[in-house]
Amino acid sequence: MDGTARMWIGSIPSFDPDGQGVVLAVDQASSDPAERMVCVLLNRGHEGEEGVFYLLPHDLSARYGRTGERLRVSLLARWDVLADDLKSHPAALRAHLAGLPRDPGHDDRVVLVRRETVTDFVPPEHDGIPQPVVLIDHVGGPVGLAELVGLFDAQESGITVVAATPGH
Repeated sequence: MDGTARMWIGSIPSFDPDGQGVVLAVDQASSDPAERMVCVLLNRGHEGEEGVFYLLPHDLSARYGRTGERLRVSLLARWDVLADDLKSHPAALRAHLAGLPRDPGHDDRVVLVRRETVTDFVPPEHDGIPQPVVLIDHVGGPVGLAELVGLFDAQESGITVVAATPGH
């Protein structure tokens, strides 16, 4: 499945049944080293509601963008945070991540994951800060949103709330 199949506009009934937002799936066993690195960064989360973690924006953040009817979400990490976490990882992984594109607005950040979908949904803002992005991490390849929610309910996946930063 492409990135479109791993991004949804919806709600997580067991987390926020009334809230509509952007949900991304990240696979801990992905063939993409940058997606696996997102999963490593999820270990920096701080638990809120049971099973739901929140990340500080300097550890991992999201950025929205729009081109016509396509909504794009990028997951960004500061290079110094990655470098610190990568000390114990193979040199090939460090080299791969060093080659990732930099965020155009913040050269100290790299774009780890970029997903987009066709939608008219506009993430709401509060005081100029866009709505956070919800990540559901799991193992096992591409699955649908209903399956991901089922994995969370069965305590076989986790939910992380990632702050979104204003776009350009």
